[in-house]
Amino acid sequence: MPFGLQPIHLVVIVLVALVVFGPRRLPQLGRWLGKTFSEFRKGAREMTDGFKEETGRQNAAWPETAAPKAADKGPAQGETQRPAKPAEPSPYPEAAAGSFCTSCGAANPVDARFCNKCGTRLPV
Repeated sequence: MPFGLQPIHLVVIVLVALVVFGPRRLPQLGRWLGKTFSEFRKGAREMTDGFKEETGRQNAAWPETAAPKAADKGPAQGETQRPAKPAEPSPYPEAAAGSFCTSCGAANPVDARFCNKCGTRLPV
């Protein structure tokens, strides 16, 4: 049984509830507990569905990391190459200590267990 409750424990709980609340209020208390638990489950289900929907939407918005195409290897004949953009500073100053993702190379906080960009588990 859940939480280590045995049938004798349930009998004792019901008897104490009967003594405390009386035989008239016990059915009302049972209905109230049933409604409360069903509302809690409904709210938890809605929250997890919303979380899954939101994370799915964020994952779909992230650009895919793909290998460079052959046309992207250099400027075509007669074109000049644009200077590269300067590297953006990391939003995590402690990442300079060296917690980088092995898959995507993104900098992560030192105490991170998963990559903030791709979700890959980081080496410990």
